[in-house]
Amino acid sequence: MKTFCGRANPTTGAIEWLEEDENYDYHQEIARSRYADMLHDKDRNVKYYQGIRAAVSRVKERGEKAIVLDIGTGTGLLSMMAASAGADFCYAIEVFKPMANAAVKIVEKNGFRDKIKVINKHSTEVTVGPDGDMHCRANILVTELFDTELIGEGALPTYEHAHKYLVEEGCEAVPHRATVYVQLVESKRMWSWNKLFPVHVKAEDGEKIIVSPSDMENCPGVPSVCDIQLNQMPSSDFTILSDVVTMFSVDFSKPVSSASTYYRVQLEAVKSGKAQIVLSWWDIDMDPAGMINCTMAPYWAKSTSDFQWRDHWMQCVYFLPNEEPVLQGEAVYLTACRDAYSVWYTLQKAREGESKAGVRVESPVCRCQAHLLWNRPRFGQLNDQNRTHQYIKSLMKVLQTDSVCLCISDGSLLPVLAHYLGAKQFLKANNLEDKIKIIEARPELLTSSHLEDKKISVLIGEPFFTTSLLPWHNLYFWYARTAVTSHLTSDVTVLPQSASLHMMVVEFEDLWRIRSPCGICEGFDVQTMDDMIKNSLNFRESKEAEPHPLWEYPCKSLSDPQEVLTFDFRKTVPQHCVSTEGSVNLVRKGKSHGAVLWMEYNLAADISISTGLMQISNEKGNCEWNPHCKQAVYFFSSVIESETLSDLPSAVTYAINFDTKTGEIAMDFKL
Repeated sequence: MKTFCGRANPTTGAIEWLEEDENYDYHQEIARSRYADMLHDKDRNVKYYQGIRAAVSRVKERGEKAIVLDIGTGTGLLSMMAASAGADFCYAIEVFKPMANAAVKIVEKNGFRDKIKVINKHSTEVTVGPDGDMHCRANILVTELFDTELIGEGALPTYEHAHKYLVEEGCEAVPHRATVYVQLVESKRMWSWNKLFPVHVKAEDGEKIIVSPSDMENCPGVPSVCDIQLNQMPSSDFTILSDVVTMFSVDFSKPVSSASTYYRVQLEAVKSGKAQIVLSWWDIDMDPAGMINCTMAPYWAKSTSDFQWRDHWMQCVYFLPNEEPVLQGEAVYLTACRDAYSVWYTLQKAREGESKAGVRVESPVCRCQAHLLWNRPRFGQLNDQNRTHQYIKSLMKVLQTDSVCLCISDGSLLPVLAHYLGAKQFLKANNLEDKIKIIEARPELLTSSHLEDKKISVLIGEPFFTTSLLPWHNLYFWYARTAVTSHLTSDVTVLPQSASLHMMVVEFEDLWRIRSPCGICEGFDVQTMDDMIKNSLNFRESKEAEPHPLWEYPCKSLSDPQEVLTFDFRKTVPQHCVSTEGSVNLVRKGKSHGAVLWMEYNLAADISISTGLMQISNEKGNCEWNPHCKQAVYFFSSVIESETLSDLPSAVTYAINFDTKTGEIAMDFKL
């Protein structure tokens, strides 16, 4: 059997479906999985173990056999906890075959072969009875089916089915309940991920303002949650408008319904401001009394200072359909609507709220298309005034009154900027139909009739393409520039003139955990899982870098940033590969977890834009990253710790190769 996988092709700017070995999908799933992160989540594991011990004890005290159903067992960890807590038998369900195979090995290795049966099925297909997968219904239900939004991975339908068909009435459940909390805030930074702000352009004939069309201004956006590490959001970036309140809770020990519903709470504004954002997180009680609690609360809402880093459960940012001014002391109604897999919010003033008691709110639908074209970081990027100003400065240097410009970028404001700054004709899109022409053709299919027989004197791009996953995928601009060469004047100006790839060795505060072997977890040997992840990471001949938004993942630099490759957009893409070898000196002591790579674009003389490092903010090496882009992270296969700088190694050697045929970059690092 072959698997087809979508991969961005940087040479065409398109997603292409490639035929891969049937194992490829599995390997990707495992290599990029969050299993390691969960196994490193000490707080989660300890609380689950405490909750499972208590549940088994309660069942035994009633004089019953403890029969456990563990849905989504993964490594089998929770079933092994139950077995060692004295459960008589455990049914461990895992739908993902390679994972189920690993669970069988791990269970056997830890000596629980007679106590745990791994079932490789979806829980809704499990049968109960003398000839069934389970001989009888379970009286303890253990699951870990939650995502950052709590219900996004299908927890509700799974519980609903389990209560109907797989567990006894009045069963014990670990966790026993989940509670979702909300807080209303105003935040220009977060709101900039959802709406396009006016852009101010100072031109020779006065200031022009680019505004978004009204259908975009009034669009409710998309209902998908924005999940982030809220603990990295400084308190100066938002204003709290309400206390933290409980929005809803789910008792997992009783029948659960996945049917769409809504919850409503009354809030009192603690400060005047614009209600724009609902911040949300959840906690789980592992026991009925709520003594064993695992919380996702961010730093300002926690009662204790003990902080557990985790990447599999974060916090949620929800955008209200439109901003609502509130006054201190004013009462407002917040409504949470949910279907089986997602949650969305609306806010009413108290007067409206009372009258609309029975109203069902439909899931928001984007009407302006922008929320479908641009993701949240892209909105933030387009709203970054400093970045826009760099483009304006560069365009002012290169544009003449008779310039004919071609812009190659996805959903870009550059054409409008260039028009306001005086370009005669612009080929692209904003209520300037007669001045800006949108060409619906791929660069290689461009004809002179598209261009009205004109030659392009200024070729511009940010560059930004929606299909790009890694920083260098936006080099598609170079391929597009090469494809349109015959339509350019001999002295064409290309903006940006060039790009460069930069690299730096870092020590991560926490991100290293997602790729770090676990070995022993709460006394159980899970080395089989470590080997499986390692095997999958090595499935491709060369390890690949992976994209991460590093503003959410603090790290410190152990080397100075280094430019490793340059790409000259004034020339066409060369036929041969572009490669480099070299070494980078370590200037700080620490653990070399990996290298971070990013692109910088040289727009015009002395004006450049970084998609990665903004600055190293202090002598400790703490880094500030571009918050609108993902950077490429290459995790080293072994971590070298240098306590003092005299310790070896003092340098990391690298070999980086840009294959111009595929547009991909292969890399290798040696410590």
